[in-house]
Amino acid sequence: MFASMSLPTALVRSLAAMFGAVLWGFSAMSEAATPRDAWVVAKLYFYQHPYAVQLPQELQTKMQKMAASPFAFFRGTAPLFFEDVRTAPGNRFENLATGQTWINGDLHLGNFGGFRDANGNVVFDTNDFDEGYLGQYTWDLRRLAVSIVLAARENGLGDTAQRQLVIDFTEAYLNKIGDFRGNNDELGYRLTVDNTSGIVKDTLQKSASQTRADLLAKYTQIADGRRRFLTTDELRPVDEATANAVRAGMTAYLDSLAASKRQAPDFYAIRDIRLKLGSGIGSLGRHRYYVLIEGSDIGNGDDIILQLKQTAISAVAIAAPGNLPAWTYNNHEGQRAARSMKAALSNTDPLVGWTNIAGQPYLVREKSPYEVDFDITRLTGYGAFSTAVQYVGKVVAKNHAASDQDYDTSIVPYSIDKQIDSIVSGNKAAFKAELADFAVAYADQVQLDYQSFLAARRNGTPLY
Repeated sequence: MFASMSLPTALVRSLAAMFGAVLWGFSAMSEAATPRDAWVVAKLYFYQHPYAVQLPQELQTKMQKMAASPFAFFRGTAPLFFEDVRTAPGNRFENLATGQTWINGDLHLGNFGGFRDANGNVVFDTNDFDEGYLGQYTWDLRRLAVSIVLAARENGLGDTAQRQLVIDFTEAYLNKIGDFRGNNDELGYRLTVDNTSGIVKDTLQKSASQTRADLLAKYTQIADGRRRFLTTDELRPVDEATANAVRAGMTAYLDSLAASKRQAPDFYAIRDIRLKLGSGIGSLGRHRYYVLIEGSDIGNGDDIILQLKQTAISAVAIAAPGNLPAWTYNNHEGQRAARSMKAALSNTDPLVGWTNIAGQPYLVREKSPYEVDFDITRLTGYGAFSTAVQYVGKVVAKNHAASDQDYDTSIVPYSIDKQIDSIVSGNKAAFKAELADFAVAYADQVQLDYQSFLAARRNGTPLY
């Protein structure tokens, strides 16, 4: 994918130089963060340049969003994190089996929220699986812990609170992993309005109040008796060639659905197509299409919006290439993301599938009317923040435990909850302290990397 890129001479030299500095830069995080301007610029260019031709305006939007704060920068730079993971030594709380955990790969506080599952339950859980892959469970914990520190700093919490929040998150994760050991409780575990409080409960209540009519009113209108998408700065019409490619992709998408979940052909009849711009941070630059389909009623009331999102090789594969064998997802990155979602979530959206459009892999899922993002800007006090990250810890434990041998023994042949509980049991205090140390040190490094990014942007240095 990246082999055919043409980089400016200065950046090629930077790339050549930075390989000697990568290990040094990461090792220094255990003591003090280290400026690495050339490394940051080279890596950003390397991972973003493949999308510069297809959607340069989206990459410009990505740069603007990442410039907002160190937390936003961290959200948009998962590959940089796994470049560091690639050169970092393992630790005493990892073994061969735990390295086969089906991890999310891009865990941060912005990837959680409320939504309805296929059985109509409003749940709080992870809502993005684009980077799902096999790796060490600690990689998920580390990335999420760093996001906790960065968000806490952004919200004005001090050093002691930042560290304690990581410990609170980790303790909730480890306790729930222990609860799941020796049983299959993770398969039915879910966080709902009935067993949550604080901002997580508020998120769920807001999700429960959402309606399909609200979503359709936001993105569509009825003209001449038929519903069509609005045309806005974020919803752009596509040309006929693109529309035909999307239609062909929709035909192939139906083949990815299990026969037991497939509806009659009229259900998937296409009413309209738009290119969706401006969504997320990390995936900006990739194509994303909204496709309006008929649904089960020929009227306008239950129309469904499908989201077709271009996928790429998981960032986790930077650190663990080939760890998730290609045969498990037919070498299709959209299928990899779909399987990652199904492995971690119970009662997954029945419309989740995959396809190809113009030779590129896509993940297909419903644009849920009920999805509400977790609002981290409200986490301005230690108590509310702590309550929230404890729920997050339980969710991550559930996802790791559910996606092990309980999902597919040919992919993960271990009870991951048993493996993790065994290796950490008796050493929980040391594990929590080690994760907190890492989170604080790496957050310091992210802040320096963020400054390197801002300086390069001010100076007009090519970043994509």
